[in-house]
Amino acid sequence: MTIRTGIGYDIHRLEAGRPLFIGGTEIPHTLGLLGHSDGDVLIHAVIDALLGAMGEEDIGQNFPDTAAAYKNIQSMELLKQVASKLKEKQAVITNVDTIVIAEQPKLAPYVSGMKSALCPILGLSENDLSIKAKTHEGMGEVGEGKAIAAWATVLLHMP
Repeated sequence: MTIRTGIGYDIHRLEAGRPLFIGGTEIPHTLGLLGHSDGDVLIHAVIDALLGAMGEEDIGQNFPDTAAAYKNIQSMELLKQVASKLKEKQAVITNVDTIVIAEQPKLAPYVSGMKSALCPILGLSENDLSIKAKTHEGMGEVGEGKAIAAWATVLLHMP
């Protein structure tokens, strides 16, 4: 088996009139993430990390924002497609480590729900998925509450 790592990052602006989805979990908030899909930055970062570890092209190449099929799609559906690619390649995820950066809303109360949503798709136990919620200390667009960002790293075993 070969051990491979991947890194993913995503950021989306916040906008009124959209629901806020992070980690496949709808979070009550006055703003939601702007995107062609539901804008779920955590899932997008995880997808990019997984695709990178598999040696695949990034999320934008696999799920282009010019394709009508992905307009307003739930990012969980995209993650399921990436999970299918993992199975095809006989890749096994060892662990996923993530950080979500948002000033508001406070995300810690939702981390358990995010893990419950993501772990079955990723084939992980909750001990093998880390989701950390951080602020940006008032700096930049994220710190000013105009955007939310996420980072993800993954460790895969591939034949």
